[in-house]
Amino acid sequence: MEKKAIFQKVSQIEERIGELHHELRGLKEQLAHLIEENHYMQIENDNLRKRLDSEEERTNDKPLEDKAQKKPVVGEGYDNLARLYQEGFHVCNTHYGSLRSDGDDCLFCLSFLHQK
Repeated sequence: MEKKAIFQKVSQIEERIGELHHELRGLKEQLAHLIEENHYMQIENDNLRKRLDSEEERTNDKPLEDKAQKKPVVGEGYDNLARLYQEGFHVCNTHYGSLRSDGDDCLFCLSFLHQK
């Protein structure tokens, strides 16, 4: 009986080894699939990072170009103040509305009109 029990034990172990081998083969296939997917994801991630960097560079370059191309728009209010100054009135906050003496230039008015 001992020989028969030993033989049954060996048979059971052999079956378990077969099942474990089958399970190990499945895990190996899943691992290969995950490694391949990870590789493709890394490539896609690198491409997206490059694209994001190029988009950021493009958006950072555009405002500089736009600012260089845009000329300051002179509004109607500025035109009115410049006209008042040419007519001999102060437009600075210190002497606003009063006549300039002898047509002399006022540094406050000039700095206000020429500020950007």
